[in-house]
Amino acid sequence: MVRFVIIESSCMKSLSIDQKRYLEEWMEFLKIPSVSADPAFKQEVAKAADWVKQALDHVGCTTTEIIPTPGHPIVYGEQLIDPKLPTVLVYGHYDVQPPDPLELWESPPFEPVIKSTSLHPEGAVFARGACDDKGQVFMHIKAFEVMKKEGLIGCNIKFMIEGEEEVGSDHLEEFVKNNKSKLACDVILISDTGMISKEQPSISTGLRGLSYMEVTVTGPNRDLHSGLYGGAVANPINVLCEMIAKLHDDQKRVCIPGFYDTVEELSKTEREEMAKAPFEISEFKSSIGINDVSGEAGYSNEERRTIRPTLDVNGIWGGYIGEGAKTVIPSKAHAKISMRLVPNQDWNEISTLFSTYFQSLAPAGVTVEVETHHGGYAYVTPTDNPAYKAAHQAYLDTFGVAPLPSRGGGSIPIVPMFENELGVKSILMGFGLDTDAIHSPNEHFGLFNFFKGIETIPKFYEHYLRLWKETN
Repeated sequence: MVRFVIIESSCMKSLSIDQKRYLEEWMEFLKIPSVSADPAFKQEVAKAADWVKQALDHVGCTTTEIIPTPGHPIVYGEQLIDPKLPTVLVYGHYDVQPPDPLELWESPPFEPVIKSTSLHPEGAVFARGACDDKGQVFMHIKAFEVMKKEGLIGCNIKFMIEGEEEVGSDHLEEFVKNNKSKLACDVILISDTGMISKEQPSISTGLRGLSYMEVTVTGPNRDLHSGLYGGAVANPINVLCEMIAKLHDDQKRVCIPGFYDTVEELSKTEREEMAKAPFEISEFKSSIGINDVSGEAGYSNEERRTIRPTLDVNGIWGGYIGEGAKTVIPSKAHAKISMRLVPNQDWNEISTLFSTYFQSLAPAGVTVEVETHHGGYAYVTPTDNPAYKAAHQAYLDTFGVAPLPSRGGGSIPIVPMFENELGVKSILMGFGLDTDAIHSPNEHFGLFNFFKGIETIPKFYEHYLRLWKETN
């Protein structure tokens, strides 16, 4: 039996036997440090893939396999009951973000603990991947187990769980293109997003695109003594900071020429509908420890982080950063920069525009290299198709409150790729919260959210089958 720690929570007392087992299995999954970005964890990523296959075997999928790629493997499973019935493809990922900085974790990132919080008095699991995306993938596996046990599987169900989402899904598109028959489906179901709150569910109807860049500014051919050369040689770190400062104007708009040329502008009515979603700015600021918000002029805080494009520096380094002092002018300075994009922006075009503009900012005395890491397009889900309506009714059944359509600020680049290659829509049924600290220290996922997901997902299948029959 897996050993895990429960802190300040009486949640286990109210759980059924199956729920306790689900929790123990989930903890086992979370203990695997499946960090796809770091080659040192390659064996652990493979171990996580094997764990997912065994979990799919355990819950009764009739076919499961681990499919190698040039990177990390894809896990596939299926339960096909009748080719005349609709097929749902469940997508998720078992890889996780690096846990750094480790010193900011209140407990080790791969030693899951359960503790109560003000938002989760029933308890939340704290571990890397608890929400993104191991917890939400595991909800689907357990929902399948429930449906199988109770004889409720009325659709064909396929699982495609990958191990490279956190590093750009570099090999997924090739896999999809080469396996269209295997992956043929009527809709793709994804839980890699969130909802507004535990009281007010929502369905993500939009995702932003992404362009992820890395820049290097090079000056002298070696690190120099700052006393001997300071004031006479361009310092790459100083130059890099000056160049980054020119990426935004005083209205917080991105200065890259052409950046906004194709941006989708929502109508006044659409923006008013978005504003109906409950949001308290003071709670938002308090939750992340800031005293004010910042962003593009003319847009609300929620619009800035969902329907507007952005540019952010994700990391910057160079020179001496060890203990004590070392007076050097560094040879090189580096930064990682991401741009979140909205519908109609082509991430390849934006990447080129960024590269051209950034290099134009370089003064004499330095050279600049710009590398494109990965990217993807924005995506919008229509709310008038049967799958969306099924998700809407499923949340209404289990939460007792109708879910609101909600644009998300994050990116899942493979979603528009799925539509292009497989010709089907994706439904984004997320159960996480903005406060779950995904990609950050102390990532967590509430037990309420986890078990509510397992309760809601079977309802989706029930309503989707009903609506499919009504239209076929």
